[in-house]
Amino acid sequence: MAPSKLIVAVCFVSAAMAAVRRADAAPATVAAMPPSADVEFAREPSWSAPTETEVRRRVLEWLASSSASADVAGRQRDAWAEPAATTAAADDLLDRVMATFVAVDPRSAALRADLDADRSWLDAGVPDFQRDALKLWLGRELVRSDRFDDALPLFTGLDLATAVDPAALLFHRAACQHWLLDADAAVESLDTLLERAGVIPVRYERLARLMRADITALEDESLDHIARRMRDVTRRLDQGRAGPRTREVQDGVIESLDKLIAAIEQQQQQQCQQQGASSAGGAGRGGEGKPMEDSQLADGKGAGDVARRDLGDQDGWGNLPPHQRDEALQQIGREFPAHYREAIEQYFKRLAAGSESP
Repeated sequence: MAPSKLIVAVCFVSAAMAAVRRADAAPATVAAMPPSADVEFAREPSWSAPTETEVRRRVLEWLASSSASADVAGRQRDAWAEPAATTAAADDLLDRVMATFVAVDPRSAALRADLDADRSWLDAGVPDFQRDALKLWLGRELVRSDRFDDALPLFTGLDLATAVDPAALLFHRAACQHWLLDADAAVESLDTLLERAGVIPVRYERLARLMRADITALEDESLDHIARRMRDVTRRLDQGRAGPRTREVQDGVIESLDKLIAAIEQQQQQQCQQQGASSAGGAGRGGEGKPMEDSQLADGKGAGDVARRDLGDQDGWGNLPPHQRDEALQQIGREFPAHYREAIEQYFKRLAAGSESP
């Protein structure tokens, strides 16, 4: 892949995630694009979105089984009596459902106020409808906060057939898998989401196609792949996560860099050998490069002195003096696109800062 394409691919991930946070709060406009030419050959979609009527029915059933007071229950029934187009939450059925939970259940209110509030109660006798809707809402909010590791487990056990918003479930699950570089799982989620292309919100469809094209073009252990993992370490450190999982990703990055450097060195060595062989062949044809008949001392003219370099007696890896570090970064800047120089520089700054913390 050309350097310019690499830069575009790497920059896309941040842009896509920012677009998720911006566009995901926008009204759920239905795509108005015409069907594709091969739509008649497309497979039957494996999922469908519930209608507003179906969601209203499930909310009212949950409300009837809750411990809400008559006054609170009455207000919520009135709120759901009107169609979504006339409500303040017209853009999102999931938000409307969450608003009802918050009005009735103090634990749901605490969870909306603080994403890190205790949620062990979700798996302790809570009705399936409330549990699954709360997990979907919470996972979506965590994705908007770039907390992909926390969000993905919440999506894993949810059923598309009973989800309040299956399109949101598929899209945000794919966003987690895309960021965490689980390519096969991301493609599966995106393909399932795009089964309803033309029906799902426009923002989901367009970003889904971009994410799919991006993740399928990404090569394992490539410089692009390494740069994304570096950025994932940066995200984790920004969130105050320097635990075993972060160190595991760091170790994987260093291992991949070692492999990449070794491959480059081997390639350079082979090129040097090929150039040497070509030079020797050319000299032989000219009559001046003929090897000696017998083993003997060559008629060298030099004094035999070489300049000795002080390599030091300490490791000091990762702690180069400022002027040597600048020289190394300049070398990176000459040989690689600017994006990778910045990524590597920021990565080792973060790494150094992390080694100083307790």
